[in-house]
This record gives sequence, C-alpha cells and structure tokens, in this order.
Amino acid sequence: MNELRRVALISGAGRGIGAATAREMARRGHHVIVNYRQDVAAARQVVGEIEAAGGSAEALRADVCDADQTAELVRRIHADHGHIDVLICNANTVNPPFEPLLAVPWEAFIGKITGELAGAFFLTRHVLPAMQRRRAGRIVYISSTAADFVGSVAAHSIAKAALNTYSRHVAAQAAQHGVVVNTVAFGSVRTDATAGVLNGDLRKLTEERSVLGRVMDAEDAAKSVAAVADDDFGVAVGQVIRVDGGFGVLDHQLHAMTKHFQRGEEGDPA
Repeated sequence: MNELRRVALISGAGRGIGAATAREMARRGHHVIVNYRQDVAAARQVVGEIEAAGGSAEALRADVCDADQTAELVRRIHADHGHIDVLICNANTVNPPFEPLLAVPWEAFIGKITGELAGAFFLTRHVLPAMQRRRAGRIVYISSTAADFVGSVAAHSIAKAALNTYSRHVAAQAAQHGVVVNTVAFGSVRTDATAGVLNGDLRKLTEERSVLGRVMDAEDAAKSVAAVADDDFGVAVGQVIRVDGGFGVLDHQLHAMTKHFQRGEEGDPA
C-alpha cells in the first residue's frame, strides 16, 4: 500500500472519453483504477497503454449501477491503496432511446434516467464518506450539453439534467468537508460510441458551428476532465462546466435577440 500515491477511480474507463481520461490522469502521476463492466480486453489494453508510457494502472470490474458491486469495488481499492483521491463518474450506463418524446416507452424513458443517476449515486455513496473524513478529494461527473436541448432525445436530455442537479446537491454537501465536486458537460465528442451518430450532415453541422472548426475528440475531452480534477483548478465548486468546442458561443451569437442588437453595431468603429 502506497499512501502517498494519488489514486483516481474512473468508471467506464475501457473506451472513449473514459479511456482517454485514464491515460491523461496517469500521465499526470495518478495510479488509475480502470473500471469496466464487461469488456475486460479493452480495460486491460488501456492499462497496458498506461504502463507502456511509464504510468501506473489496474483494471477492476464492477457494474456501478449495482450497489453491492460498487461497494465491493470501493472496499477493494481502499484495502489495496488506502484512499481514493479522485472519482470520475464517466460510465455510460444506459444507451438513450432516440424516439420522439411521446413515442418513448415508459420503461426506456425511466430506465435511462434511473441508469444515469445510479451510475453516479452508488459511486458517490461509497466514495464520498472517506473523502470527507480525510477532508480531501475531487469528484467529477461527466455530463452533456444535451441537458439544455429541447425537442429531441428527450430521455437523454432529462437524464443529464437530473445528473447535473444531483451533482450540485453533492457539491453542497461535500464542500463543507473539504471535497470539491464539479461536472463537465460535453458537446459532441468523436468516439467509437458516437461514430454511428456523429457522421454525415450532423458532423458537418457540428464542425461548422464550432469555434474550433472541428469535432472534439476523446483526448480533447480528457484534458478538460483532468484539469477540473486537478487540485490547481481553483475554487470552482458545484459548477456544470460546458466544454463544447465553442458551439454554444456561436449558438448565442445566432440568437434572434443578439442578431437584433448586432444590426445596430454594424457601422460602429472598431
């Protein structure tokens, strides 16, 4: 057991944003727990990549939507390492139904919301108390700017909005005990999970509406998560931090009210 080594637990770290974040956190000196639910080969590959780069990691299986499995996961980490310094709740626990709001079956609708919250709830319930006793720790929830969308992907949007609200409640509780909690809400990110959706016209639209002029990738996302998880991030607490490649900035610029006032500025000197 190495009490001095910083330990980061990342749920759903076998692929996509989770895997990239695991590599980035290891690069920053953390021993990374690569949590996975099913794909052991993918998790072990992430561990191998981290170790090949000189970092430290291990893969541990647990379904974080299951209270008992999550409790055992956290118990084992504490037994082996003594503490968890950073918890990153990233696991995509339930794929969203894409039917229109009035066509989504209740089971699919509530399943998405329950799964989204369960993946954060059980990890928080089992990790936060020890952090509070130590008066140290960082929790980062991974959310989506879809929480602000209306008119489409209703179950996904509502689930992410619920996660954002949950994170603020956790932040208020944790801040009294020296633990910092924030949420990173991503716009479109190119990963293997989004490859089937983020293509064609949608990808072109995202590129055109991004200040970056391109779709973010998992490495872009990982750097943002790692920055928020870092002790040097500052005093931001209970924030939902949008990381969308500037998509939202342009969205506001194109808003009818903004365009109305901009018409009066066109002749103004620079």
